[in-house]
Amino acid sequence: MNSKCKTFTLWKLFVTFFLISPTTFGGGYAMIPLLEKSVTEKNKWIKKEDITDILAICQTVPGSIAVNTVSFIGFKLGGIPGAVIATLGIITPTFLIVLFLVIAFLGIQDQPIVQAVFTGIRPAIAALILFAAIRTGKRSIFDKFTMAIAIVSFILLLFVSMHPIVVLLFGGLAGILFRGREKVNPADSHQDEII
Repeated sequence: MNSKCKTFTLWKLFVTFFLISPTTFGGGYAMIPLLEKSVTEKNKWIKKEDITDILAICQTVPGSIAVNTVSFIGFKLGGIPGAVIATLGIITPTFLIVLFLVIAFLGIQDQPIVQAVFTGIRPAIAALILFAAIRTGKRSIFDKFTMAIAIVSFILLLFVSMHPIVVLLFGGLAGILFRGREKVNPADSHQDEII
């Protein structure tokens, strides 16, 4: 990749993620639908079938899933400079907005209109997270085995209060034990399709 092309790619990475960041409320999971659309449909940087794997990998390390995902995509497209630029693109608007909000919020937090705004935003955020879960689930849960993993993981998280990393390790181990020798392809799993 020549220098001019690399500079354009890095700039496009920064601008793309810089514009996504301030339009998504509710944290990393709420950002996933916009990230997915931008990198798979609009820019075609990542194949749709690969985004679920990237999200799974990015959940296995500490930090925000959105920042981890963007860093991964940036690294895939532009190496270490790409990872740094993509990460700066996603965190810069949030940093500036939070800085502004902290200064402003201290003076207006008790105002009824502010409380009313947050009352409306919270359920909308829950809907965004649910939407991201459904879209990811459609590509991740494609047969009885993957459905069983999802149900057991959900129960462990909800009722046993198990740490998420343990649940992820459980899922990986189950995949190795029960599917380690076979080639798993969601597109070929029509006979036991769940979703």
